[in-house]
Amino acid sequence: MSERTQVGILGAGPAGLLLSHLLHRAGIESVVVDTRTREEIEQTHRAGILEQGSVDVLVESGVSDRVLREGRVHEGIDLRFGGTSHRIDFAGLVGATTTLYPQTEVFVDLADARERDGGDVRFGVREGRVADVTGDRPVLSYVDGAGTAHTVGCDVVVGADGSRSETRRAIPGLRRYSREYPFAWFGILTEAPPSAEELIYARSPHGFALISQRTDDLQRMYFQCDADEDPSAWSDDRIWSELQARVAGDDGLELRQGPIVERTVLPFRSTVSEPMRHGSLLLAGDAAHTVPPTGAKGLNLALADVRVLAEVLERALGPAGRDALDDYTPRALGRVWKAQHFSYWMTTMLHTAPQDTDFDERRRLGELAMVTGSTAGSTYLAEAYTGWPGLR
Repeated sequence: MSERTQVGILGAGPAGLLLSHLLHRAGIESVVVDTRTREEIEQTHRAGILEQGSVDVLVESGVSDRVLREGRVHEGIDLRFGGTSHRIDFAGLVGATTTLYPQTEVFVDLADARERDGGDVRFGVREGRVADVTGDRPVLSYVDGAGTAHTVGCDVVVGADGSRSETRRAIPGLRRYSREYPFAWFGILTEAPPSAEELIYARSPHGFALISQRTDDLQRMYFQCDADEDPSAWSDDRIWSELQARVAGDDGLELRQGPIVERTVLPFRSTVSEPMRHGSLLLAGDAAHTVPPTGAKGLNLALADVRVLAEVLERALGPAGRDALDDYTPRALGRVWKAQHFSYWMTTMLHTAPQDTDFDERRRLGELAMVTGSTAGSTYLAEAYTGWPGLR
């Protein structure tokens, strides 16, 4: 079965759906396909700290104002070391905030908005592919649930199909920059009240821990572990003992505990693919880059890519012509590499690598003291964490 649209999008996660939504508002047609069902995506629980600019694009583009009603605004974070918490006051330092709003909820809002507006989103397909991307008539192809093969002729195709991207393989000579970290995060979801109002990033002699939140009775927490750790080998008591040891201090901070309903190990890696455009194919989100979760940049980078891409596509499919596509890679990568540096900096400052010496440990404590004890240092962290001015 042959069809035609202006923009074909492989991947119906937040990046693909937001792009389709923004294109719709600009009067541009799109078809979005994904090998996962909507239910499968909704059941993939991922944390979500949204920068100010990410909240703005969801609200101002008419996706949903639920993020304003149900999201939890955070005006700062705590950096905890030496058994003491040091607050980084985002609002006071840079006049910006972040919002705790899980990625699953962002997806639901976007999927609902596409359905509300009559968007063409096709979940649960298989064999999604792009072809003929070097010319001006690329093709998006897939097989539907009934086994019928479809080809969709497009003006442009977009790969928003995640870190295991199929579309990325269609770019010859792609340069892939990467860094593997020699540790991971042991993450839990627990049925318990919040232990703190805002995120706590803790470094102690026992290792790193992050105390996050999700709802009034469901919380996310993480601690550094070996990359090959088996989460099923850990009892609830052992997990709570490990987490409590990493946040312990003279102030008596006690984590509020409850049943652990999910446990997983998250590997750490950074990747950037260049260029993010080849011919009529453009990459967005995890298909082009990944970051460690320490700096809360993954989802925000994907949404930032899409904001740039939607603007570029509107010009390229209008009077400006296809030369406007040249703007995408340099504009997107400018933010990507800043986020890579910030994520790397936060990660290496807060974690311990196997080869580290006592000197490295003491140096990192000095670095934390410098960041928290200096207005300039705290402002750098606040500005990067909330999203850079001019890029919000």
